[in-house]
Amino acid sequence: MLKKLLLLTLFSGLLLTTTAMAADIITVTSPDGQVRFHLFLEERQLYCQASFRGQPVLENTPVVVSLDGQVITKDITTGQIKTSIINERYPWLGVHAMAVNHCKVAVIPVRHAAVSYTLEVRVFNNGVAFRTLIPGNKDERRVPDEATVFNIPGGSTLWYHDMNMHYESVHVKKEIGDVEAGEWVAPPATIQLPWGGYAAITEADLRNYGGMSLQANGKNGLVIRLPQHQPTSYPYRLRYSAADTARLMQPAVITGAITTPWRVVMIGAGLDAMVNNDMVHNLCPPPDAKLFPQGFKTPWIKPGRAVWKYLDGGGDGTLEVMKKFTDGAAALGFEHNILEGFWTRWSDADIRELVNYSRNKGVSIWFWKHSKSLRDPLARDSFFRRCHDLGVAGAKIDFFDHEAKETIDLYQAILKEAAQYKLLLDFHGANKPTGQLRTWPNELTLESVKGMESSKLEDRATHETTIPFTRLLAGPAEYTVVMFNERRKNTTWAHQIASAAILSAPLLTYAANPENILSNPAADMIKSIPAVWDETIVLPGSAIGELAAFARRKGNTWFVAVMNGVGERPVKIPLGFLGKGTYKTQVVADDASNPAAVIKQQATYKNTDTISLTLQSGGGYIARFEQ
Repeated sequence: MLKKLLLLTLFSGLLLTTTAMAADIITVTSPDGQVRFHLFLEERQLYCQASFRGQPVLENTPVVVSLDGQVITKDITTGQIKTSIINERYPWLGVHAMAVNHCKVAVIPVRHAAVSYTLEVRVFNNGVAFRTLIPGNKDERRVPDEATVFNIPGGSTLWYHDMNMHYESVHVKKEIGDVEAGEWVAPPATIQLPWGGYAAITEADLRNYGGMSLQANGKNGLVIRLPQHQPTSYPYRLRYSAADTARLMQPAVITGAITTPWRVVMIGAGLDAMVNNDMVHNLCPPPDAKLFPQGFKTPWIKPGRAVWKYLDGGGDGTLEVMKKFTDGAAALGFEHNILEGFWTRWSDADIRELVNYSRNKGVSIWFWKHSKSLRDPLARDSFFRRCHDLGVAGAKIDFFDHEAKETIDLYQAILKEAAQYKLLLDFHGANKPTGQLRTWPNELTLESVKGMESSKLEDRATHETTIPFTRLLAGPAEYTVVMFNERRKNTTWAHQIASAAILSAPLLTYAANPENILSNPAADMIKSIPAVWDETIVLPGSAIGELAAFARRKGNTWFVAVMNGVGERPVKIPLGFLGKGTYKTQVVADDASNPAAVIKQQATYKNTDTISLTLQSGGGYIARFEQ
């Protein structure tokens, strides 16, 4: 009898969760029970809410999707809901070596008038995501739109930048109530909630659709805006014609079935949970085994560090100069050498000579290319075939500057066709990452950040301690790390060296001339910093725009890297993450008397020790721990 009563109680609880009231549709909880996502109807409109440990993350949020101008998330009925669980791990290139994909799934049939579609929800231990799937005949042409309003709890703090420079701007920090109606918010939008936790709003698996931006409504809400509603960025207007601009401002017509990207809300109790969040790439499909038979372990997928002749002198773009850059890469142990557009003036014989010279030193060659020249399929094939035949390993494709569907389609074409020729890719002048690295392991990085190329960025200390917890939550960025000259602005040499270990990417491009790296007193430390990591821990004391302190492991070697923002700051670093025993430690720290110098030290530490630092404004620290 007791057993029957218990089963009845459990069944009643399930009913309460899924169909409690006429207006309720479903509540999905995360595998660990801490995240709850509630779908319901209010005044016949579809809404959602999200919470973490009983605290609000999203308040009543209207989910608004339209098709050919008709809202299809109002006046709806729902069918039988199917639920399931995903629980998998897979190799990853980034903050850790294995990604964890563990979530509960709900697939909800929906009908609005004559339109039937599906709403899919996934709830992870560290966030929620949903998308809309609208079936269609293969020749059916329709225009989707969205205006979902993510309603943020009052008293939350938002870090964001606008869309004027596309994804290459400086974040500002405001209370959500002070963000004025009409302001643009480039995803990912990072939020600290009133109860102390964090959230970030972005999108995942952007394909066959226009990219999402967000616009404030002045009422604590951030509204989804597709490209036809977004302002055209200054870089696009600068580089493209008025006709191009006008064309991409038109609503995108989609032929056949329509699948929106995932609308993603990452959630964490602290910054460590946010930095280690795998949601964005979890929501993308795995790679095609025909193109990537061993996934990320496919032999031609080679993450690594790159030299780059652009910002720090080095001479003209000649064969002999680029051999010297290859020599520098080899001396540093770096894997790649990126050539800007001057390669187009070379003969095939010169290119082959550099490729062979570099290959013998363990260095691969990459070519820069303007994305506009790759719009035509024949032009793409010609370029990729030439790179492949000449032994070039990768291409840096630049100047996309837009997220219209036409541009997103171009990304997808480039990714697929480059993979067919076994070419690696670096997208510059690009949109935010949406997890495509999982599907296309040849997409080693996207720029989509205001990086070292920006000579006018005066407060680099605040910027570089902000982006690890904002832009980089969506995926790796090509910041082009480390500069020792005046371009480093209000940061020290030690801060710059630490940036290589914090602003990491599967293609980690260095801004400094390799000769200047090799002549730096900390060259040995720089040589040892990897591009990808096995484990990452965001250390206590880290705060957005103030301090970025990371412990990162590669194999059995640990690194502690710290970048300070503006103002002197005491920092304590408990070493409990270390294993048992004593670690020999190499340290590169600030020279208090000279920001363009470092102090090198040796020490021994155990996991019971704590390192105490007093960092100068814009200062830094990096240490390597080995047994």
